[in-house]
Amino acid sequence: MEPITHFLFGATMGRAGLNRKTALATATLTLAAEAPDLDVFGHFFGPSAFGFEHHRGFTHSFVGLPLVSAVVVAFMYGIWRLRGRRTRDPNLPPKWGLLFAYAYLAGLSHILLDFTNSYGVRPFWPFSERWYSWDIVHIIEPVLLAILILGLIVPGLFSLISEEIGARRKGPQGRFAATVALIAVFAFWGFRDYEHRRAVALLDARTYNGLDPLRVSAYPYMLNPFQWYGVAETTEGFARLNVDSLTPEADPDDRMQIRYKPEETPATLAAKKTYLGRVYLDWAQYPVTETEQVPMDDGSTGYIVRFRDLRYVYPGSSARSVLGGMVFLSSDLRVLSEQFGMRGTRADQSRP
Repeated sequence: MEPITHFLFGATMGRAGLNRKTALATATLTLAAEAPDLDVFGHFFGPSAFGFEHHRGFTHSFVGLPLVSAVVVAFMYGIWRLRGRRTRDPNLPPKWGLLFAYAYLAGLSHILLDFTNSYGVRPFWPFSERWYSWDIVHIIEPVLLAILILGLIVPGLFSLISEEIGARRKGPQGRFAATVALIAVFAFWGFRDYEHRRAVALLDARTYNGLDPLRVSAYPYMLNPFQWYGVAETTEGFARLNVDSLTPEADPDDRMQIRYKPEETPATLAAKKTYLGRVYLDWAQYPVTETEQVPMDDGSTGYIVRFRDLRYVYPGSSARSVLGGMVFLSSDLRVLSEQFGMRGTRADQSRP
């Protein structure tokens, strides 16, 4: 998920009652809920595919979370020392062991939230590199944002009203609203899972150019909880279509798009053996390649092999998917450059 949802989820966990056990609980939970995304710094090291390979890897695993949690708690300890070891409630000191447990719990919430979207996570690294994804919510989910924001701000509004009428404030506020918000998040996931299963069943029940599907997947849209982007693989190719989980049939107007499986060539085989090719194919669910011949400076003809994952090629989306990659090969199939992402002009791509 995007960072705001992670921050809000951590803060809501603190407000739901964990902040009554130790000082600095809400701040620790909020930071730790987003801390696994520290792996984005991997994009600044090595080739462009290095950060892609390690994103949602070590820091998003059950084994890696203790180190991430320790970093968060060490940061909070430093802040606490800089503030002169002061907390808002002098009768509630920080309990560092408990804060470490809270940080780990918030890290688990990060893995869970990332699991719910289509990008996926590898929680069992380094014992398994397998990706897991639930595919039920968009990476930016407005409903979840609204639930969490309301769970945090509504108690503040009632607190202002209470102060106006002279009511006394007793302890941390917002426990009930935060608890309700967390329950609402899980209820929303249950609803989306039900609709997702209906969409997958609709995709699996039909044929594609007379062929039964080998496998099917349904991916969410941001706003409409009943509309899904479906991908079905057959022996000959891939079908892409929109699915309405409220209807009895997938794509009744027959607007699906068929993409036939590309033929393997020496260029595609060479590209798949590169570092970027191995990393990309390990992650992609519906990988396809596109090969383009380009002129070289010495007058020969080189190749650009593009990798794309059809789960992110929504109908009407740009052909140059950000979550794609390119390998540039010489005429004799030597690797000249590798690039994660498909931005840039054709002229730029022909000059590695």
